[in-house]
Parts: sequence; structure tokens; C-alpha cells
Amino acid sequence: MERLLVKGTIKLADVAKAAGVSQGTASNVFSRPDVVREEVREHVLKTARQLGYAGPSLTGRLLRAGKVNAIGVAAVEPLAYFFDDPWARALLAAVAQVCDASGTGLALVSAKDRQKLDWNIKSALVDGFILLCVEGGEKLVQLTRERQLPFIALALNDDDPSVASIGVDNVAGAATAATHLAELGHRRFAVLATEFSYDHVGPVGLGEIERAVYSTSRDRATGYWQALETFGIRRQDVPIYETDNHKTSVETGLEYLFSAPEPPTALLAMSDHIALLAMNWLQARGLSVPRDVSIIGFDGVPEGGMVEPGLTTMAQPFDQIAQRAVRAVLDDAMPIEREMIDVTLIVRGSTAAPKL
Repeated sequence: MERLLVKGTIKLADVAKAAGVSQGTASNVFSRPDVVREEVREHVLKTARQLGYAGPSLTGRLLRAGKVNAIGVAAVEPLAYFFDDPWARALLAAVAQVCDASGTGLALVSAKDRQKLDWNIKSALVDGFILLCVEGGEKLVQLTRERQLPFIALALNDDDPSVASIGVDNVAGAATAATHLAELGHRRFAVLATEFSYDHVGPVGLGEIERAVYSTSRDRATGYWQALETFGIRRQDVPIYETDNHKTSVETGLEYLFSAPEPPTALLAMSDHIALLAMNWLQARGLSVPRDVSIIGFDGVPEGGMVEPGLTTMAQPFDQIAQRAVRAVLDDAMPIEREMIDVTLIVRGSTAAPKL
């Protein structure tokens, strides 16, 4: 087939001119082919192939329409975070189900590097964002505000009332977790915490927790304290080890806690991921869960029900959170103030009365 020579990028106007038709007719060939006579349509398509024109830009068409029917899910993490972290994976799966039901597209927007994250958010072809604010929430909020698209923040780690957000009741959930273990008869507790501040792992004192940067961790510690104090257990008698929610820091924390003269019989883990890592560490050292140590997590990820024994946890309603977040973005139904959702105690085999 002879190829026509046209300098530069081929545009629809070039096709129309070469085919001897109006630009409106050429546009209809690609967007509304049923309104164009067959012989004209075939002539225009043949001309387009000769020029090397593949068709109008889908991106441009969507932008002109004002809606792309897609949501971006953003995090200050590498893309692998969405698949490696149990909480992010469970939440993303729930959001995907909601989007599937409505025929809405889903884009993952992520980067650890500020400059790359800035570009990824600015260039994402979406109608709005769901922000996973476990870490770097203020950075996500700032960049997304600059994009001037609707967004909803999940697990926001500060109390900024100007940010539309959905969160779980961390204080009440943590109090329920501690009460469950105390009612079983436990009196020697320890906490494996998520981060309270930037780039720190290790034992933390009461003052450091009260000054915490991350409100999620602070609120869960507060809930534990409030519940345990009703059983006569002072907060200063409950050691708390701050982890970064990864294996190395969790195992270092367990070595610290279980080197004490009277190690804990009950562990309060601020995430299911931490709890599952702790179960593996204890069992590898010949300690039985729950006969020697009871463990309760926080999140309700599916993996907690797949291990042996099953993990007792405070479960977040991922389906409810996903439904609410997607509706906030697509239906302009943003909460006026921070919307709180209750968590539910799920009792499995990782908790029991302490051995005598």
C-alpha cells in the first residue's frame, strides 16, 4: 500500500484534507461511523491508514467530556505496597469490587519519591482519589489538593478538620481488644505498636506517645490504656515497642519484650500484619499461641483467618469503607467532618486464658 508523505504529527485535519472530506465527516468516521455512508467511511479509513493515523486521542476525548469514569487509589509507597501490605491489599480488593459493580476504572498512584509522586498524581487520568494515608498523609493531601479533584482520605494520621476523611474508631476498638484479653484473666501486657513518629523504632515512653505525630497509633495506645486501667493495670506498667510494621523491627521488639524477667502473657498488636509476624516468631521459639502467649491484632485482614490458630482481631468493615469512599468521590458525597466507622471484635484461636 502506498503511504502518503505528511510531515510532523498526523492529525484528524490532515486525514480530512487528504481524503477530500470535511473534518466533521472525518470525525464521525471514528466516533459515529453509523452516520457516514459506507463508501465514504472506507475511503477515509484507507486514507488514515496510508497516513499512519491511528485515530483520535482517547485521552483528549475523555478530558473534553469532563469525566473519565475512573478512581485513583494513592499512597506514599512503592507500587508493591498495594500487593504486599495485608491492610492495603484488603482495602484495595474491596474498592475494586465496588468499582467492578459500577463499571468504574481503577488506577494505582504511588511512589516513595516526592517528585515522582507529584508527577504521578498530576498526570493520573481519574475523576478523583482515594488516599491511603497510613504514612505521609499530609504529603498526599497537599499534592491532591493541587490537582483540584475530589478526594477522600482513609486512615488519616492527623485531625485536620478541613480534610474529608473516613476512619475507624481506634480508641474504642483498642479498648475492646484490651478488655477482651483482660477479661480472659491476663495481667501482664505488652504492645507492639505501629509508628508514633518519623523514622523511629524501639521502646517508647508515655510522653513520646502523647506527642505522637501519627494519631492512629496514639489513639490505639490510648484505648489500650483506658481499658486496662479499669482492671487496675497502670499504663506505665505496659511496655510499648514501636515498630515500622515490618519483620525486622517486629522481631527486634519481641526479643526486647520477651527478655524481661516477667515477659508478657498477652500481646496487643496495632496491626494484623504485626500480629501475624509475632505469631511466627513465637512459634519458631517453641512458645505456644495461645497457651503461652495470647495475641490480638487490629484490621481484620483475610490472612488472619487462614493461619493456625486463627488470629483474634478488631476487624475493619472493608466493604463498608470502600462503598463509602467510592461514593464520596464519584457522587460528590463527601463527609462534612471526619466520618468514623466502628470496628468489630472477631474472636479466634490466638487468645485464651493465661496458663496457671
